[in-house]
Amino acid sequence: MSALSRSLPRAPLRRGLYGLALALSAALLAGNAAAAPNFPFGSHRQPYAAGTLSPSVGRAAADQSTASFYRTWKQRHLKPGCKAGEYRVVANTDDAYVVSEGQGYGMLITVMMAGSDAEAQTLFDGLHRYNRNHRSEIDSDLTAWAQDASCRNVGGTASATDGDLDMAYALLLADRQWGSAGSVNYLAEARRTIAAIRRSNIHPTSKLTHLGDWVDSGSPVRYNGSRSSDWMMGHFRAFASRLGDSYWTGVLDAHQAALADMQSRHAPNTGLLPDFVVDTHTRARPAPAEFLEGAYDGYYSWNAGRVPWRIGIDAAASGDARSRTAARKLSQWIRSKTGNDPARVRSGYKLDGSVVENYNSMFFTAPFAVAATVDPDGQAWLDRLWNHMATSSAGDYYGDSVRLLSMLAVSNNWLRP
Repeated sequence: MSALSRSLPRAPLRRGLYGLALALSAALLAGNAAAAPNFPFGSHRQPYAAGTLSPSVGRAAADQSTASFYRTWKQRHLKPGCKAGEYRVVANTDDAYVVSEGQGYGMLITVMMAGSDAEAQTLFDGLHRYNRNHRSEIDSDLTAWAQDASCRNVGGTASATDGDLDMAYALLLADRQWGSAGSVNYLAEARRTIAAIRRSNIHPTSKLTHLGDWVDSGSPVRYNGSRSSDWMMGHFRAFASRLGDSYWTGVLDAHQAALADMQSRHAPNTGLLPDFVVDTHTRARPAPAEFLEGAYDGYYSWNAGRVPWRIGIDAAASGDARSRTAARKLSQWIRSKTGNDPARVRSGYKLDGSVVENYNSMFFTAPFAVAATVDPDGQAWLDRLWNHMATSSAGDYYGDSVRLLSMLAVSNNWLRP
């Protein structure tokens, strides 16, 4: 579920309560020594597929820039929760102070930064603890999508599929990174979450992602809708391999088929996907305006802007020809559209490439760097994108989080479980 681009003023936290939360968190976790990471940040022990590009600055410089921006992201956006031992990523959007999407991002980021940040496991466990303290009322093994500054659920207590998927993937990574013999059995928690995603977030016929556990077959328009940025090929691939469950290979194949069909029929010149698709039970097509979030639901907007990262990292890490074809199409189009100038990436497009919002946002720019890693002619473009990411000032939670995740992917620090 996307964070809105405009935010309310940050809700103040009383200094005394904030200090108390920090003290309680430290007291609760002081006795839990962090395990040594098996895949420390910067070790590059999981190589990408042959032919994948890297920034020309070299790995050491890319690692340094990524670690530096992580420290900025952590200071700005990662805060204690309301209970001892909790952590939360502060989104502070018009809708909520915390969203499950951000909690998933936080778990991905902290598990991949282990070895650079000595607090990584403590932070990861605190994010997971917060999630388990805010369960969906529909499927209690999933996470309620939004809370206010006082940690009260807002906007209902159902789940959003993107947060659920990232949390599950991050838990598998945590098992690989630290093992599951400590205070949290990461593998058991991952299995529990993945089972819930299967029963509540995957369409039983199409095998495409639902919008969340709240959709119901009694409302077929939304029941047969999907969010393109939830099409996380690498996650489905990991679920299949770690669980030994061919069901998830079927889910992966269904999403690859839908991706190829959407690009060829609705964006043959650009490869762009819309924020939402409908009619997944027959043949998916772009959603009409006001399907779920607003007038741009059928455009490449504040949800679909993550697609080049989601598809690009699977292409880079797995080498799947289907993902590589889709990511290359996106990269080649945006290179041509912008004249190889990252500052000319706009904040939303129609599927034919027409500009919707005529300004630049890191949220839209950074993911194209991930797609560029599998574009054979994209080295100069990738280098410009990397410099743009590495040198730009920090911004809001949404852009900063997607930027950092894209930097982790491009710098060859993305982990697979």
